[in-house]
Amino acid sequence: MNMKKAAKATFKWLKAHMTQIKVLFILSVLVFVVIELGRIGRELSGAEIQASLTSQSPWSLLAMAALGLLAVTPMLNYDFTIAQMLPGDFKPSYVARSGWVVNTFTNIAGFGGFLGASLRANFYHKGATNKEILVAISKIALFLLAGLSLWSMIALVMIFGLGIGKMFTDYWVWLIGGAAYFPLVMLVTHVADKGIFAGIPLRRQLRLALGSFLEWGGCALFFLAIGAFLRVPIALSHVLPLFMVANVLGVISMVPGGLGSFDVFMLLGLSQLGVNNNVAAVWLLFYRLFYYVIPFVLGIALFLHDAGERLNRQLDGLPLQLVQKVAHKVLVAFLYFSAIMLLLRGVVPVSAMANHVFVRLYPFTFLFLSRVTNILMAFIIFGFARGIAGKVKKAFWPTLMVLVVAFVGSLTRDFSLRFVVFLLVILLTAVLARGELTRDRLDFPWGSRLIDGGIFGLTALFYALALFYNLPTIHHRHPVPVAFLFPSERMWFTTFVGVLVAALTLSIIYRYLSTPRAPLGEALNASRVKAVLAKWGGNEISHLAFLGDKRVRFFQVDGEDRVFFLFRKKTDKIVILGEPIGDPEQIGPAIADFMAAADKEDLSLVFYEVSEALTMLLHEYGFDFMKFGEEGYVDVTQFTLAGTKRKGERALMHKFEREGYTYDWLKPPFADATFDALKQISDSWLAGRPEKGFSLGYFDRDYLNTAPIAVIKDPEGKIVAFASAMPMATQEATSIDLMRHSEDAPSGIMDAVFVNLFQQASADGYHYFNMGMAPLANVGTSSYSFFEEKIAHLVYEYGYRFYGFQGLRSYKNKYVTKWVPKYVAYRKRNSLLFTLLQILLLVNQRVEKREPFVLHGRLARLGRAVVFLSRNERNTQ
Repeated sequence: MNMKKAAKATFKWLKAHMTQIKVLFILSVLVFVVIELGRIGRELSGAEIQASLTSQSPWSLLAMAALGLLAVTPMLNYDFTIAQMLPGDFKPSYVARSGWVVNTFTNIAGFGGFLGASLRANFYHKGATNKEILVAISKIALFLLAGLSLWSMIALVMIFGLGIGKMFTDYWVWLIGGAAYFPLVMLVTHVADKGIFAGIPLRRQLRLALGSFLEWGGCALFFLAIGAFLRVPIALSHVLPLFMVANVLGVISMVPGGLGSFDVFMLLGLSQLGVNNNVAAVWLLFYRLFYYVIPFVLGIALFLHDAGERLNRQLDGLPLQLVQKVAHKVLVAFLYFSAIMLLLRGVVPVSAMANHVFVRLYPFTFLFLSRVTNILMAFIIFGFARGIAGKVKKAFWPTLMVLVVAFVGSLTRDFSLRFVVFLLVILLTAVLARGELTRDRLDFPWGSRLIDGGIFGLTALFYALALFYNLPTIHHRHPVPVAFLFPSERMWFTTFVGVLVAALTLSIIYRYLSTPRAPLGEALNASRVKAVLAKWGGNEISHLAFLGDKRVRFFQVDGEDRVFFLFRKKTDKIVILGEPIGDPEQIGPAIADFMAAADKEDLSLVFYEVSEALTMLLHEYGFDFMKFGEEGYVDVTQFTLAGTKRKGERALMHKFEREGYTYDWLKPPFADATFDALKQISDSWLAGRPEKGFSLGYFDRDYLNTAPIAVIKDPEGKIVAFASAMPMATQEATSIDLMRHSEDAPSGIMDAVFVNLFQQASADGYHYFNMGMAPLANVGTSSYSFFEEKIAHLVYEYGYRFYGFQGLRSYKNKYVTKWVPKYVAYRKRNSLLFTLLQILLLVNQRVEKREPFVLHGRLARLGRAVVFLSRNERNTQ
C-alpha cells in the first residue's frame, strides 16, 4: 500500500515538474554536444576541410542536390493522408506544395509540434475546422517514427545477425528502444480505440508506416550516397546501423532536427570506422545542406508563393503585377547589358579588356570561344531582348533556350558558385517576367528603329574604319587607334562575315517576332455603317467612312454593331480619326476593347481631333493629351446679313446677284455632265498638285454621290465653285467637305458659298454649321503650358511661311460664334514628338496610293484652302 502511494506521489511529482525535467535534459545534452564539438573541432583542419569541399565537381554537387530533394519526397505521404482525413477537397498539386513546405520546415524545427500544426491549419483551413486539423495531425504524428522503428529492427539484424556494423554492438539498447516503438503504436491503436487512437483503419496505418519507412530509408540512403561521392575508404553498409542509432539518439535528445547530438554521434561513429574527422565533417555538412537547407529554402519559396497568391487576391492582383513588371525590367536590362558587353568583346576586344569598368562588369555576363561567337550571340540576344522588351509572348521560350545555352557554355569555360547563383536568379526573373508577355507580335516604333539603326550603323562604321587602317597599301601618318587594329586581314574579314551573318540572323528573329499580323479592322461595309448612323447618329467625321480609304473597326454587343472607329495604321500607331461613332453608352467598352486588341499587336492608339469630354475619358484609360486647336461653329439660327457687322458680306452678295451668279443645292445622284464640270473645277483648284489630306475627302465620284453639293453658277450657268455636304446624321449640326473653285472664279466666291450654306442649314432645321478646325489656335498661350504646347504656339505664330494658321483662324472668326477645343490623345510614355510627326506624314500621304489604310485629312485640305480664303477676304474688304 505504501509502495502504491509512493508510486502515485512520484508520478504526480514528475508530472508537475515535467517541463523543468525536459529543460534540464535538453541542457545536459547541449552541454555534452558543445563539449564534444569543441574537442572534435580542435582536431579539424580548415585546409583539409576546404580541400574536401572543393574536390567535388559541379555535376557532383548538382547530383547531390537532386538526390537530397528526392530523399525528402516520401514525407509528402503524411499530407496526402491528412488531406484524405479532412472534409475539404484539395488538389494533388496543392497538397504536394503544402506538404513540402510543412515537412521541410518541421525537418529543421523538429517533429510536428506547434509549427507543423500551425502551417497545416494555414493550408487546410478552407475545408476543415482547426479541431479537425489538429485531430488529423495528432493521428499522423503517431506514425512519424514508425519508419525509424522499422529501420532500427533492420539495424539490429545487420549487427547481430549479419555482422555488419558489429563495432556498434554497445548501442543495442538504443536500437531496441527504437525498434519497440512501432509494435507498441500498433498495439495501442488497436487496443485503445478511442481519442487520438480511434478512427485509424489498418490500411491507413500501414500506409503511414510505409511512408515513414521510405522517409527514413531515403535520408539514410542519401547519407550513404554522399559518402560514395566523397569516396570514403570504408564499407558504406557499416554506416547504416550507425546512422539509425544516431537518429534514435537525436530524437531522444529532443533537439530540433537532432542538430548537434546526431552530428556528434556520427562524427564519433565514423571515426571508429576509420573516417578522417575532416572528411566526416564535410560529409555531415553536405548532408545538412542538401537534405535540410536546400529543401527548406525551396519550402520558403513555395510558402512565399502561397502567401503571395493570397495577398495578391486580396489586393486585386497588384502585387503580382508589380513583381512581373520589376522582373520584366530586370530581364530586359540584363539581356541588353549582355548583348552590349558581348558586342564590345567581339568588336573591340583590346579596348574593352583595357577598360576598368568593362573588366569589372564582364564576369556577370556570358563567356564564349571567339570574337565571331561573341558577335553572333550578341545579335541573337539583342533580337530577343527586343521581343522581351516589346512583351511578345513567343519571345519567351527562344529567350529561355538562348539563356540556358549561354549559361551552359559559360559554365563549361569558367565555373563559379557566385555566377551559378546569379544565373539562377536571372532564370527565376525570366520565369516571373513571363506573365508580363501579353502581345502576339512585335511592331517597331521609331525609337526602337533609331536605336537599332544606330547600333548597326556604328558597327558598320567601325569595320569600315578598321578596313581603312588595316589595309597594307595605305600608309598612315598618325598613330593608328588600337581599337581598330586586327591581327590580320583574315581576322578582319572573318569577324566582318560574322557580323553579316549575325545581322541576317537578327533579321530572321525580327521577322519571327513581328509576324503574323492580325487585322484590327475591315474595309468599308456601307450597310453596317449606315445602320449604326441611322440608330445612333453621327458626328463631324462619320460621313468620311464612305470614302472607303480607311479601315473600320466595329464593336458589337450581343451580335449588334454599336460603335465603329475610322483609323489608319502608321508605324506602331493606330491613328483614329475623330471620335468613336455610335451608342454613347458603349464608347468606353469599345475603346477598352480596341486598346486590348491593339496592344496584342504591339500597337498603340492615337485619337486625333477629339472633344474635351472624350479626352477626359481617355485619360482614365491611360492616355496623355495635347490641345491641337479649336473647331469653329456658326449659330445659323442667329445668322443674318442685316446690320453693320455684315456690311461687307451683304455688299458682296448683292454684287453677285447683280452680276447674275446663282446658288444651287444639288442632290445625288448626279449626271455625268455635272461630274465633268466638278472635275474641271477640282483639277483647276489642284493645279497639278496631288490630292492629300488627313480628315477630309478628296475628289471621288462614288463618294461625292453620297451627299448633296452646293454650287455657284456664273451668268451662263457654268459651275465656278462647289462645296460637298458632310451629313452628320443629326439635326444639331452640319458641315461641308470638299471646297473648290475654278481658277477664273471671281474674288469672294467662297464667301458667297458659305453665306448660302448658312442659310441652307437654317432652312433645313440645323442649329450649327461646323466650320472645321483652326489648327494650333490658342495652344500653349499660358506660361505654365507644357513644353510641346509652347513649341506648337511658336509654330502657330511664326509658321505662316509653311501654313496659314493665323489666317485660317482669322477668316473663320468672321462667322464663328463659338470655338470648341480639340485634342490629340496618345498613350502615356509614347513620344509626343514622334506621334505628331506620324500624323504629319498621314497629312501628306498622297491619295494616288489608294491603300486600304490610307487616311485623308482635313488639316491639309484646310491648309490648301486658307490661302484662297485669305485672298477672298482681302478682295472683299
